[in-house]
Amino acid sequence: MKNGIHPIPSRTWGAPVLGAALLLTLSLAQAQTVYKIVGPDGKVTFSDKPPVTPSNVTPIEASAKSGGGNGPVLPYELRQVLSKYPVTLYTSSNCAPCRSAVTLLSTRGIPFTEKTVTTSEDAEALQRISGESSLPFLTIGGQQLKGFSDSEWTQYLDAAGYPKASVLPPQYRRPAATALVAIQKSTPAAKAQEEQTQAAPIQAPAAPANNAANPAGIKF
Repeated sequence: MKNGIHPIPSRTWGAPVLGAALLLTLSLAQAQTVYKIVGPDGKVTFSDKPPVTPSNVTPIEASAKSGGGNGPVLPYELRQVLSKYPVTLYTSSNCAPCRSAVTLLSTRGIPFTEKTVTTSEDAEALQRISGESSLPFLTIGGQQLKGFSDSEWTQYLDAAGYPKASVLPPQYRRPAATALVAIQKSTPAAKAQEEQTQAAPIQAPAAPANNAANPAGIKF
């Protein structure tokens, strides 16, 4: 029984085909990078394909290829599994099942990346990635698991080849959770363009021009 924020229909698997089905979905699916794109009019969109001109693009989701940073080296077998099926968990602060999900992964010794969904942009990105707005949401490689289920998540982790008990070195520290959509700082070029726009001379009233002060498509 899943305990996500929003009810998710349960799925019934036949025992003889469960293992094969898990391995098939894990091996065929590929992890996806989602790009946040800010258009010339200020409109924000999300796409799984990078645009031709990436000046105003922020990658917001990518596959983790290692245990992360300058931490201790992970055991070889764990690194091999992690390189094929990186684990990313999407959570929010007011989500009890999300804490249960963190406990499951941490207790088992699964190196994972935690992305938090707090802002409207985070929620829009989650919708783009998962097709839903329910949490917790887990990806193992390209396999998506919506809503928390201890038994189901354990089956998928087993199928991916993760150790059943923690083999993490004592010095390992899990990376801190980060926002799903990173706050993009203004670049010098963008700042100069903004200042140039603000310094442009104001013309006498005439035909309506583009309303740059209220770009379309931005939702707060």
